[in-house]
Amino acid sequence: MTARTDVEPRSKGLLTPSREAGPVAIERRAADGRAALFVRHYWLPRWSLPPGDSLRQEVLEYPTANLVVEPASAGLFRASRGLSVRTLTGTGWAFGVLLHPGTARGWTGASLRGLPPVVPLDRLAAPGASGMDAAVREAMAGGDADAAIAAFENWLDPLPEPDQDARLVGRIVSAVEEDRGLLRVEQLAERFGMGVRRLQRLVAGHIGFGPKWLIQRYRLQEAAAALRAADAPSLALLAAELGYADQAHFGREFAAVIGSTPGAYAATHGDAGRKAR
Repeated sequence: MTARTDVEPRSKGLLTPSREAGPVAIERRAADGRAALFVRHYWLPRWSLPPGDSLRQEVLEYPTANLVVEPASAGLFRASRGLSVRTLTGTGWAFGVLLHPGTARGWTGASLRGLPPVVPLDRLAAPGASGMDAAVREAMAGGDADAAIAAFENWLDPLPEPDQDARLVGRIVSAVEEDRGLLRVEQLAERFGMGVRRLQRLVAGHIGFGPKWLIQRYRLQEAAAALRAADAPSLALLAAELGYADQAHFGREFAAVIGSTPGAYAATHGDAGRKAR
């Protein structure tokens, strides 16, 4: 098995992207064959920082769960309501699997809304995960990402395919990601021919948060990516393009989730800010 490497090299969810030759390298690989029913892509970071140095990474996660194996831990991580922050030190690696929305509920056997942020692998309804993570860990420690992916996909192979509701949630999430005209929960419910209450239960059960949060998540990811670009639009224009009632509303929502105003974020992480450093 050789995993394809045709995934976009950058993620809109990573709010503090490192320099091209920085201390963190993140390889992203697409899933092949049957694994593609469950997996959006693999993300494989490795980092090496000098003693005493640290790197703070801020991520506005995609609205789905990740299975993550690291040298000393492993678990299923559901999406965070707000910003996810991690500080890297020393030398290390992680084996990350970004799942399709809807996959995680089948593996946990319960609504994600009531689950803790991290579910240990030995508590998954899917059997054999603890053996899988040991094989992944051995392969990653030896620098063999292909073998790590193969070990994960061997575990994945006998698991039942995502059910009808899981696939429907995947289509709902894709619609919000691709159609910036979907700005209200009522629009989304109408698009999929269901009531608002049914939509809310379905999305919250498979992702952990409701459709209003889902719409906000993609708008803010898009906003942050635009503010980092070399040709970043004005804040007023960006607010209008993303469907906010006005710039003030956009600014308040951005600051509440990201932790800084759009202008401050652009000054720090945008093209002008990078050139000034």
